[in-house]
Amino acid sequence: MKILIYGTTEAGYMAALHLSPTHDVTVLAEKDQLPERFGGLDIGFISGSGTDIVLLQQTKAERVDLFIACSEIDEANIVACWTIKRIADIETICFVRKIELYRNLEYFGQSRFRTAYDIDTIVWPERLLTQDIFRVVSVPEALDVEYFAKGQVKLFEYRIKEDSIILDKRVMDCEFPKNVLIVGITRENELFIPQGSTVIELNDKVVIMGTDHALDLLAARIFRKNISIRKAVVIGGGSVGFLLSEQLESAGIQVTIIERDEQRCTYLADNLKKSLVLCGDGTDLNLLEDEAVGAADVTICVTDNDEKNLLCSLLIKHMSTGRIITRVSNSQTAMLFERAGVDVVVSTHNAALKDLLNHVQSQDIDILALIEDGQGEVVRINVPEGYQETKVADITFKARAVIAVVQRGRQIVIPNGDTIIHGGDLLKLFTLTADVEAIQATFAK
Repeated sequence: MKILIYGTTEAGYMAALHLSPTHDVTVLAEKDQLPERFGGLDIGFISGSGTDIVLLQQTKAERVDLFIACSEIDEANIVACWTIKRIADIETICFVRKIELYRNLEYFGQSRFRTAYDIDTIVWPERLLTQDIFRVVSVPEALDVEYFAKGQVKLFEYRIKEDSIILDKRVMDCEFPKNVLIVGITRENELFIPQGSTVIELNDKVVIMGTDHALDLLAARIFRKNISIRKAVVIGGGSVGFLLSEQLESAGIQVTIIERDEQRCTYLADNLKKSLVLCGDGTDLNLLEDEAVGAADVTICVTDNDEKNLLCSLLIKHMSTGRIITRVSNSQTAMLFERAGVDVVVSTHNAALKDLLNHVQSQDIDILALIEDGQGEVVRINVPEGYQETKVADITFKARAVIAVVQRGRQIVIPNGDTIIHGGDLLKLFTLTADVEAIQATFAK
């Protein structure tokens, strides 16, 4: 597939990084040269504006299969998508950051209002990030939470601490509830798929999949965390802070939101039903102490400044035993935040990457979740009709993978080695990102 990416933002880099190994990717940017980190990617480069119709014609844009607009300016992204649509009927994906633009584009994208030049897909990373954070808040101690099959199947990620009852145990010896599988382990920032003999070590991040009920039992029995979240502090009253506070309110959680801009505080106070809005700086230690921020069950730092989010997190860590969830804008920064003691690090760009990648996958495979900054994936594969019935234990994969879920009609099965795979089954597999294509080939028609 020929893909043209407009913009060298973090979203543009992540898209190019993940798409360039298997697709013909060109980056278009209003700079004389690409930023240094793009240098190691196998991509083409065009200097200029995505809104310039003459330039797009010169680059033979009509031969492009997919156009991704993710520059720093929302309006430029929108115009770029409209412009390239006038050249040819090309699929377009547009990143926006302003809630007003997102709502307008979604409204006019409804069927009765559609035109030939409308943008095909609108990506608002802040909305996706809000959903990710809310899922993590809802499961105490979890680093990541994903839902599949309308919530019947879940993925939890936990860090192994000194008091964990599965520390120093082999995977095969972990006394997990039925319908639970360990599908991945991250050790020293490297994700791998464990074997039964793999020993779980201190500070490992363990990725677990299973049915809804089984994982709830696991959380209560193994990780011993069935404590409900009663009080949350949100630092940053932008789009993410506002949307998240709305969701936390609806879940019956007491919310305190701290925002330094007085005009924004007025908006928050007028539009949030129950939240306490404090006008101040989240790095003000006196404010944090006076308002007993340390007593919160969870603190979520979601300003649009990485340095401020980190400073807020470190201040609160010294006064609170509650969890700290912190937003980062740069994937390279996430590792530093974890080393500094932040419990959960989240990124708007990682939240949006899953949706983006789904647009360039084949019809037989979909990305359901990205794990550890895209090192691993949960993918959905349709087993073709006519596939010879085979036990899971007898399937020879071209790379390491775990079949975590077998869906047959309305039936959900967490498989073992004796489970038989039939043609027409819908599989949810966990594998490393580099191996997705090889896994797909295992079930090719």
